[in-house]
Amino acid sequence: MSNPVTMNQLPVHLKIWWRRSIRWVLDLPVGTSWGRTQPGEVQRNLRWFWFDGLFSSASESIVGNFVSLYILALGATQAQIGLMSSISNLAGAILLLPGAFLAQHAASRKRVAVLTGGGVARIALLSLVFVPILFKGWNLVWIAIALSVIRDSMGNLGYPSWMTVTHEIVPMEGRGRFFGARNFVMGVTGIIFTLLAGKLISIFVAPLGYQIALGIAFALGASSTFSYLHINETTPEVPPPPKPVISIKKLSEVLHGQSQFVAVVLTSALWNFSINITGPFFNVYLVQNLKFSTAVIGFLAVISSISGLFVQNKIGAIADRLGPRRLQLVSMALIPLLPLAWTLASQVWQIALINLAGGILWGAFNLAQFNLLLASMPKDQIPRFSAIYQIVITLSLSAGALAGSYVIKHWGFVAIFLISALLRWVATGLFARFVQAADAPRLKDALS
Repeated sequence: MSNPVTMNQLPVHLKIWWRRSIRWVLDLPVGTSWGRTQPGEVQRNLRWFWFDGLFSSASESIVGNFVSLYILALGATQAQIGLMSSISNLAGAILLLPGAFLAQHAASRKRVAVLTGGGVARIALLSLVFVPILFKGWNLVWIAIALSVIRDSMGNLGYPSWMTVTHEIVPMEGRGRFFGARNFVMGVTGIIFTLLAGKLISIFVAPLGYQIALGIAFALGASSTFSYLHINETTPEVPPPPKPVISIKKLSEVLHGQSQFVAVVLTSALWNFSINITGPFFNVYLVQNLKFSTAVIGFLAVISSISGLFVQNKIGAIADRLGPRRLQLVSMALIPLLPLAWTLASQVWQIALINLAGGILWGAFNLAQFNLLLASMPKDQIPRFSAIYQIVITLSLSAGALAGSYVIKHWGFVAIFLISALLRWVATGLFARFVQAADAPRLKDALS
C-alpha cells in the first residue's frame, strides 16, 4: 500500500493554491484581504457582523421559503397569503417612524436592533411553531398570520438602528468587498438549510414538518442575535444633539436638496411595487398549479442561491470599482425577463434555469442597491433617511401584494407575471433617467 501524499510532496502550484484557499477562507469574516488592513476593533466588529449574517441567513432561508406554505397548510387561501404580505409591509411602514425616533434617542442603537428584530421577532417565530397545538378552527389561520406580521414588522422597527450601526462599523471604502464576503457565506448557509428544511418538511405529515423546520429557524435566529450582541458600537466622543423625527408636514423641508435620495426612493418604490405583485405567490404557484413538493421547492430556491454565490465576491469588487449605479441599472434591465419566463415554464428543469439566472441578477442588484442607498443618504441623518426610504418601500410592497391578490383572483397567475415584468421595465427607465452617480472607472478596468 502506498504512503499518503504529504504537503511537502505536492507540486508547487498546488501548494500555492492550497495556501491561498486557506487564506481566503480565513479572510472571509473580515471581508477578504482588505479587512486585514483594518484596525483590530474594526476587524472584530466585521467578524461578528459576518457571523450574524451567517446565522440570520440560515434562519431566514427557512422562514422565507416555507412560512407562507406553512400557513397555506393550516388552511389559508391565496387571498389570505397576499393579504398577509400586504399587512406585514403596512405594519412595517407604520413602525418605521417610531424606529427612527428610537435610533435617534436611544443610548444604544445596537440594543434597539437586538430587542426588535433580534428579540420580539424571534419570539413571534417560535410562537408560530405552537399555533396548531394551541388553537383550532377559523381563528387558527388568522393567529398564524398575526404572528407572521409581528415577526416581519419588528424588523422594520429596528431597521433605522440597524442601518446606523452598519454605517458605523463597515468602512465605506470596503463595503462592496465586505458585503460580497458576507453575502457569500449567507448564500452558502441559505443553500444548506433550504435543502434540509425542504426535505425535512416532506418527510412528515403537514404541519409537523413545518413546525420542526421553524423551530430550527428560531434556534439559528437566536445564534444570529448572540453574534450581533458582540458588536461594539462606534459613537463620537461628543454626540450631536438628536434631530427631531420627521413629520409629514416637514417632509419637503427635510428632503430639500436631496434630489439623488428622492430619485432613489421613488424609483425603488415603483420597482418594489412591481416585484410584490408576484412576490407572495411564486411558491403558492409551484404548489397549487405545478404540484411540486416542498423538497423540490427547496431545491429550486437553492439554485438561485448557488448561482448568486459564485459571483458574490466578484460583484463586490466590481461594485467598489465600477460604482453601484451602473451595476444596478444593468441588473434592473434584465430582471423583468424572469417573470416573463415563468409564464412559459411548467417543468422543474425550466424553473431551475430561471432561478439560475435570477440568482446572478438579484445578487448583483441587492449588493449594488444597498451600497447606492447608503451613499445617497446624508451621513449625519442615517436613521431618519433610512426610515423615510423604508416607509416608502414597505408601503409600495403592501400595495403590490394587494394588487397581486386582486389580479390573481380575477385573471390568474399569468396576468401577475406579465404586469410585474412591464412595471419593472418602467421602473428601470425612470432609474436610468433620474438616478445619478459619480464618475466610475470603465467596465474593463473593473473586471481586471
